Amino acid sequence: MEIQQRKDLLLAQRIYLILGALFIASLVVSNLIFQKFFYWDFFGIYTFEISVGILPYPITFLITDIISEVYGKKKANQVVTAGIFASFFSLLIIYVSAAVPATDWSPIDDALFTKVFGATAIAVLASMLAYLFAQYIDIQIFHFWKRITKGKHLWIRNNFSTFFSQFVDTFTVLILLCSFGKIDWGLFGGLLLSGFLFKVLVAACDTPLLYAVVFVMRKRFGLKMGEEIKM
Repeated sequence: MEIQQRKDLLLAQRIYLILGALFIASLVVSNLIFQKFFYWDFFGIYTFEISVGILPYPITFLITDIISEVYGKKKANQVVTAGIFASFFSLLIIYVSAAVPATDWSPIDDALFTKVFGATAIAVLASMLAYLFAQYIDIQIFHFWKRITKGKHLWIRNNFSTFFSQFVDTFTVLILLCSFGKIDWGLFGGLLLSGFLFKVLVAACDTPLLYAVVFVMRKRFGLKMGEEIKM
């Protein structure tokens, strides 16, 4: 029995590590690719105009919801904190890379490198401030609804926490980017609406995936409704 418990604990730790790695990768990549904007015609109902940096970002909220539900609030906050350090470390690497001169035969010269990554410092600053607000708010609201519903109705805490935190995230990022002159203020309203609606749509669509992951993990580790893995 004790051997089986150790195996279960080791498996739970490995899954947590994988989720954390996916979370950090999604967060860092979103900061690196944010300067490209695209449009998406949603069945003729609405045309989204958003940064490609938003594509991996909803994944971070899905992962923190999975960790919050299965591993608890403390473990979710640990992943968020690790993501902050990873983002600033990636910024340091970019600064060093920009500082060293390119060779004459380099496919990417200094000017092009600066054009692509030059605004990354502002992006990371804006993203981190928004990220701090949004992710910690998401975790707090998630566990508030978990207490209220006594561990039931996962879809309520998943969507209610994500909807509010995603608005905070989108609003804060755009305010900072516009304030630093990286985006024109005239685009603020449209980008805010597009960004928020896109994140809400993704959050609603990922609810079945959240249910599936939580169901599998509860069954594998013998968790009751609302019970969390203790590590």
